[in-house]
Amino acid sequence: MSIHPQNPNQHHFYRFSAAAFWCTIRSMKRSLSGRLATLQLLIILAAPPVSAAELQQPAVRTADYQKLRNSLINRFSAVTPQEWGEAVTGVKTRIAGREKLLALTFDACGSAKGMQIDRALIEYLEKEQIAATLFINGRWIEPNRQEFGRLAANPLFEIANHGFSHKPASVSGRSVYGISGTKDAGELVDEIELNARRLGELTGRRPRFYRSGTAYYDEIAVRIANALDQQVAGFSLLGDAGATYSSEKVKAALLAAKPGDIAIMHFNHPESGTAAGVMAAIPELKKRGYRFVRLSDLELE
Repeated sequence: MSIHPQNPNQHHFYRFSAAAFWCTIRSMKRSLSGRLATLQLLIILAAPPVSAAELQQPAVRTADYQKLRNSLINRFSAVTPQEWGEAVTGVKTRIAGREKLLALTFDACGSAKGMQIDRALIEYLEKEQIAATLFINGRWIEPNRQEFGRLAANPLFEIANHGFSHKPASVSGRSVYGISGTKDAGELVDEIELNARRLGELTGRRPRFYRSGTAYYDEIAVRIANALDQQVAGFSLLGDAGATYSSEKVKAALLAAKPGDIAIMHFNHPESGTAAGVMAAIPELKKRGYRFVRLSDLELE
């Protein structure tokens, strides 16, 4: 699925209010960490926006990119996958160890109906200092450039790779939930690497973790992701079922957490029950002794 500007006469998605920008800057200058975050935010916002044409046709690649792509095609094209699912060989689904730790992960999928941001959820996590990992799809970035910059500049959050076009990770074009997967190894490399490079360009840090659109993979796709220095992050706790759960179901799902769980939820559907469910569950989880971590804070298994 491609993305088109809301106004077809505009060449780029990225527009932001100067007043809102400087309000953000002033609030972030209150501490040393805020000043560092301000500098990172300035760098992110200074990066050139991506046009609609570039999003639709990411075919202009550097020589080093093409060399990398071809090497992985040659390495994996003759291998036939035997697995297909959310927890195939190589997918990390839990935090190693038995401590009362919980990794909250939130996806922003960038579909036509999923271009928003759940501000109530994000503001709650910030207020309560709840660490989280945010998986960002390439299509979501430009319509939310200012918000993306603010999230990426906040050390509470880890920015992770949710693919360029939100496709299931396949080397043979397999589909799930009516969504076609990447058709071959080359397209899979594009899906992973183009977004990894864009996130790295914008944040100054290449993401360490990748989660495919729909969180489905074959085991060869996982090996390709690893070859691109991306750990594949699955989940052990279904937190909001694609932002379809009511707040009561989200709360119940989170309160069923076990030590080391990785919870998958979404922060691009403010109309869903995710925010209210998270807000209801976290105080109880704290009482039970749980701490909240980013995926990069500990070893995964």
